Amino acid sequence: MGRGVAGRAAVLDVGCHSALLTVAGWQPGTGLEQVFSYKVRLRLQEAVDRRGRMREAGIADVQRAVAEAMGAARGSRPPTVFPFGTSVIRDAANRDQVIARVARATGVRLRVLAGEEEARLAYVAARKWAGSESGPLLMLDIGGGTVELAMGRGAQPSSVLSLPLGARRITRDRLPGGVLASSGRLEEVREYLGHALSTTPGLPVAARDGRVVACSKTFEQLALLAGTSPRRGKAHRGRQLTLSQLRPWIPVLARTDPARRIRLPGISRHRAGQALAGALVAEALLKACEAESVDICPWSTREGLLLEDLGVVAAAPRHDFPSPVGRPVARGQVS
Repeated sequence: MGRGVAGRAAVLDVGCHSALLTVAGWQPGTGLEQVFSYKVRLRLQEAVDRRGRMREAGIADVQRAVAEAMGAARGSRPPTVFPFGTSVIRDAANRDQVIARVARATGVRLRVLAGEEEARLAYVAARKWAGSESGPLLMLDIGGGTVELAMGRGAQPSSVLSLPLGARRITRDRLPGGVLASSGRLEEVREYLGHALSTTPGLPVAARDGRVVACSKTFEQLALLAGTSPRRGKAHRGRQLTLSQLRPWIPVLARTDPARRIRLPGISRHRAGQALAGALVAEALLKACEAESVDICPWSTREGLLLEDLGVVAAAPRHDFPSPVGRPVARGQVS
């Protein structure tokens, strides 16, 4: 992508829980500034069948969300929009059909970035947020379907990984319904995650003179939860998550029904079912990467795209999947 029109760039991010249109600009004194934002809630975690295919209702919801978001954008006069779907669309067995159906209905063809590309872009955003003088940077991002990791010293990472250990996936495969099937299940899931990470070639480890930054709503909500005493129930809005703070909350999440988790600090209604899995994945990541704590970064893949499109960060070659109809993927247009 090139520089945004009139100093602006726009991204439509279609994920499991929402379709979010963001129009932003860059000001040297204040940084990335949001000009316009529009969100449509989705529940695509309930729209995928046992074969991994997105059901008709889910496809219709994506069509509706994309059309509504692009319609709302017209009043803000954004530049060309970069529309992409996250792992819930990327990993769907009928991904090509979903993308083609949405394109026919809305005129917008969603792109699906490879997991490693999502990791690279999240690192780009985290590095810009953390500052160029922060030394070695390890970026961790827990998504619904995958976990992204990236390590580097410059504006672009030197290594990236994408692993099928997302909070939604672990919930579906290991913690159906978001609850423990037996008393020993918690340790079984811990062992599974620990083994998966310890046997991953090239897993990055936090540098002693570096910084560890966590992106994603999962980390953000866990930081708010972990900044609360399980006994006192009083929260503070800290921007850091430590392993020692997180661990006491895992048994609390394990014994709390998902419907009641929304009463806990930081746990939103639409992420309550996967909160336990998210906490276990976060614990396993911190342990495997030898990080005692992480700083919570409010930016991720979406902001990485915006920063590169605005020309704030020099863009690297972008890797996405080919169009389902075998031709270059068009960007979304706002007329």
